[in-house]
Amino acid sequence: MTSVEAHGPDPDGSQLLTGPAVENLLRAAVEHAGGALESWRLDHVDANPGRSTTATYQAMVRWSYGSRPELLGVSARSAGPLTSDARAEIFADGDREVAVWLYPDDPDLPGLATAAYPERMAELITRLGLVGRPVSPAQVSLHMIGYRPRRRAVLRVDVTDPRRTFYVKVLRDRLFDEILTRHRILLRGGVPAPEVAGITDDNLLILAELPGRPLAKAIFDPVEPCTADDLIDVLDTMPTAVAALERRPPWTEAVDHYAQMVATALPSQSGRLSWMSSMILQGLAAVPPGHEATHGDFHEGQVHVADGRVCGVLDVDTIGPGRRADDLACMVAHLSTVQRMDAQQAARVHHLIRTWVPVFDERVDPTELRLRAAAVIISLATGPYRGQEPHWEKETIAILDAAEALVRQVC
Repeated sequence: MTSVEAHGPDPDGSQLLTGPAVENLLRAAVEHAGGALESWRLDHVDANPGRSTTATYQAMVRWSYGSRPELLGVSARSAGPLTSDARAEIFADGDREVAVWLYPDDPDLPGLATAAYPERMAELITRLGLVGRPVSPAQVSLHMIGYRPRRRAVLRVDVTDPRRTFYVKVLRDRLFDEILTRHRILLRGGVPAPEVAGITDDNLLILAELPGRPLAKAIFDPVEPCTADDLIDVLDTMPTAVAALERRPPWTEAVDHYAQMVATALPSQSGRLSWMSSMILQGLAAVPPGHEATHGDFHEGQVHVADGRVCGVLDVDTIGPGRRADDLACMVAHLSTVQRMDAQQAARVHHLIRTWVPVFDERVDPTELRLRAAAVIISLATGPYRGQEPHWEKETIAILDAAEALVRQVC
């Protein structure tokens, strides 16, 4: 289909996709599929200001066999639909053409249609011989860990007999081979990354469960889950081959982009976002890119611990050359922005920050650490709006408060 460039006050479709007018598109898409839209609400927003918007909607749809909840996705682009949008249904809203799909038929994640159903996963597990015997759909349960529409999804797959757990990454075609390569580099190098249990032609990467438990849970324990040195040591075990991979820009390089995203959603914060971005970029302007082997997205959700030590590292898609300060700053940023804690949990996390940061300061430049952590925090500030949290404005401001505190420590 020929692309139609969108002009006017809403070039990226953000107003359309987050406002009541989108109901006409949702209704048309559901009717085209043979159903009737009964109700809907905005569920998730991925915004790229001025260029594109993708949103998902929780909807109740009446089909010939009865009503059931569905997840609908819509993408709008300032330059009109991409080639991959043709895998969805294209609908027009005035001069604008948008792509609409019904979960799990994500146009950029073909494997999601397999990973989303116990019947199909049971068949796949049996075919790949993942547990050494055939399994039935009744023996398979699925839990969605995370879904970024048109980007990626991760599901936990629990098999009851024999009892096994796998994690399935649903990936875009152009990223699958390089992510598989990264897993294999780390495993060959002795890094405790998840074992690759299976792969499929529709870009499913099936990973074995890591031992231990997530650091994201252990940070609330009354004892130290691991030491700062343990975290540094596991990063230092990454093989030199990692530093030879294609370089990915650190979070800091995109701080203006993320600041714009947050300011678009919350204009009242645009002034301090602009100031923080300026301070971060100025403060790091003279710092070279670095050639250490780095994780690229190192935080408490990516680390497993057992018996007070690190025993595993997850989500190695972003490994490559960089600076150790990038990884340590990412950990500081995530720990500084944990949401919805009670007083006891907050005290435990603050204790870890006070304990770990001085050790990090001995390994990397303290000013660089804080500025890079602030940049990561600004990227995290897009989360509450993107996930349409009930109090996203308040949560966003609290996250920005944490970024500003770090910047003011060194500027």
